[in-house]
Amino acid sequence: MDSGGGPCVSADVAAGVPPAAALFHSLADETRLRIVQRLARGEARVVDLTTELGLAQSTVSKHLACLRDCGLVDYRAEGRQSFYSLTRPELMDLLTSAEHLLAATGHAVALRPRPAPAPPGPPDLSQAAPGEVEAVS
Repeated sequence: MDSGGGPCVSADVAAGVPPAAALFHSLADETRLRIVQRLARGEARVVDLTTELGLAQSTVSKHLACLRDCGLVDYRAEGRQSFYSLTRPELMDLLTSAEHLLAATGHAVALRPRPAPAPPGPPDLSQAAPGEVEAVS
């Protein structure tokens, strides 16, 4: 089902590959990791993923099918649209552990999405001297 990255977990397990090896094989593909990273921020449609990741629709669909076969991703239908999301929050724990392990071996990477910075708020006037107020636009 997967183009270029080999079979997914269910196909690997059916072929006699131990489940742990099959899971890591399914996450060994950069495109699938990028999809997982994006879905960790919230659900998305195929069109959202193709736009955000700069990939062809057929590529995204094949990788989503693989991740669905793995049980890591599922979708909900709303009208004619499908919204994909992660099914296993434990996957973020696995990615966190992988980040720590890679950093310890000198290969720091970011596998989990980082929270967006908070928008700038109004200035903190509590530190202003008496009678001194900053202009707020």
